[in-house]
Amino acid sequence: MYPHHQPPDGPRHAVLTTIASDSHTWNLLFLQLLLEEQGWEVTNLGACVPVGALVEEAAARRPDLIVVSTVNGHGAEEAPGLARAVRAVPALAEVPLVVGGKLDTSGSTGPDVHAALTDAGFDAVLTGASAVPGLLALLDGLPEHRHGRSHADAVR
Repeated sequence: MYPHHQPPDGPRHAVLTTIASDSHTWNLLFLQLLLEEQGWEVTNLGACVPVGALVEEAAARRPDLIVVSTVNGHGAEEAPGLARAVRAVPALAEVPLVVGGKLDTSGSTGPDVHAALTDAGFDAVLTGASAVPGLLALLDGLPEHRHGRSHADAVR
C-alpha cells in the first residue's frame, strides 16, 4: 500500500496505543499493518489503554518507538498527561514518542495544540493528510540501532 522505506538492520519494535477514553481500534490496526509493512515488530495494546498500563508495558518492552493514535477528539486533553508519564520513566525518557489522529472535537488542531503536546514530551504530532507521510519520514529518520542517539537527534 505504501512504499517501503529504508528497512532497519534488524526488526525494531514499536508500542502502539491510544488514549484511555478512546475505544476505536481501526486506526490502531491500520498503523500496526503500516509499521509491520515497514519491517517493524509491533505490540498493539488496543483501545482504552490506561496510562499506567502503557507505561508499564513500554518499560518492560523497551521499544524503539511509542505511537499514540486517537480519533475520538480528546487527544489534546488526555495525551499531555500520557506524555509526561512516559517521560517520567528513565528507561523511556529517550524513546521517540509520537501522537496523531483527531486530537480535538472540532478537528482544527491548531498550532497551540501541537505546541502543548510537544511541550508535554511528544517528539512529533501527526495530523491530517500529512500524518502517514510524516510517520514514514519519522521512521526513516530514526537511528538504525536501538538507543543509538537521543530522540532529539533522531526525530524531526
